[in-house]
Amino acid sequence: MTRVLVFIAVVLAIAVGVHYYLWARLVRDPHLPAPWRGLASIALVLLAVGMPLAMIVGRKHAAAGRVLAWPAFIWMGLMFLLSTTLAATDLLRLVAALVGRAGGLPSNPERRTAIARLVASAVTALSGGLAIAAFRSARGPIAVHRVTVELARLPAAHDGFRLVQLTDIHVGSTIGRAFVEDIVRRANGLEPDLIALTGDLVDGSVADLRDAVAPLGALRARHGVFFVSGNHEYFSGADPWFEELTRLGIRVLRNERVAIGDGDDGFDLAGVDDHSAERFGGVAPAVALERALGGRDARREVVLLAHQPRSFLDAEPFAVGLQLSGHTHGGQMWPFGVFVRMSQPFVAGLHRRRDAQIYVSRGTGYWGPPMRLGAPAEITELVLRRAPPST
Repeated sequence: MTRVLVFIAVVLAIAVGVHYYLWARLVRDPHLPAPWRGLASIALVLLAVGMPLAMIVGRKHAAAGRVLAWPAFIWMGLMFLLSTTLAATDLLRLVAALVGRAGGLPSNPERRTAIARLVASAVTALSGGLAIAAFRSARGPIAVHRVTVELARLPAAHDGFRLVQLTDIHVGSTIGRAFVEDIVRRANGLEPDLIALTGDLVDGSVADLRDAVAPLGALRARHGVFFVSGNHEYFSGADPWFEELTRLGIRVLRNERVAIGDGDDGFDLAGVDDHSAERFGGVAPAVALERALGGRDARREVVLLAHQPRSFLDAEPFAVGLQLSGHTHGGQMWPFGVFVRMSQPFVAGLHRRRDAQIYVSRGTGYWGPPMRLGAPAEITELVLRRAPPST
């Protein structure tokens, strides 16, 4: 309980600090005239209150929470753009001030006010334009991203095997049934051999989101549809979701593997619970990997489904040919990817480490703000090819 209270206190302190910073740079420093100064101040207070209010109301009344979530999350994205853009201009202004002081340039209050007004206007216009572009990227048609992966141990019988990866859909307050139906239609249209859902499917309980997620039951692939958990499943009640997805005909892989294809002409598909599962009563990441990959025939190719890219480094002793992950959203909104790199070894795309490869999807949905900037969503079609013999 203490950790939760500390977390809430830190989040609130950050929110208050960011809103004060926005007020100082966009309202106070430009010396907005009345009544705009008062109206802008009130608006910032209401927007600051709106985000926690939407989350609190959403826990008790899902429908009302969805209504409040749209303005709250759109403001969250715009707030991020405003604050990062202002921070960049503040750095430039600091450099200019230091240069001016070194050159003996006298202080001029009128000039400072004029610059503050110019900066506030430019930042507001730029951030607003970026927010619109980011919204259209997140809510517009999702591109199919095709990737070819060569695997040394892939049987000739599966050369050209087509695997569709869907990840980080985050069905919840701003992503509903229509969004899921469109994803299902497009995934099925690719006629894949296998579909992999690599976590963070939902942000909410089965009771609230059962209808929105139901279209996933229509996913079709020759070798089946598989799911592994992400950290958000544990925030939302993992066990009920495992049961619900199983009811929909989706195979939930929990620290286990299955054979794809027949005998020597097949390969292994393994899946592990999210890296954070231990905090919610699950097993440690090392134990999960051992259960899923330990004791297998090392001559067979194996594709590992693991929500977080960090599992890739832990899986190195098990000779995994390919790992499919999500979690990072590719950063979702530039420049947030810089911070993602501090906690994850890979952010997006195909990477190789010795004989193993990992593909990290940017995600099919989004979390929080319905915005994506510099990291478009994707439905990933991976074509597995048999690597030519090394010379």
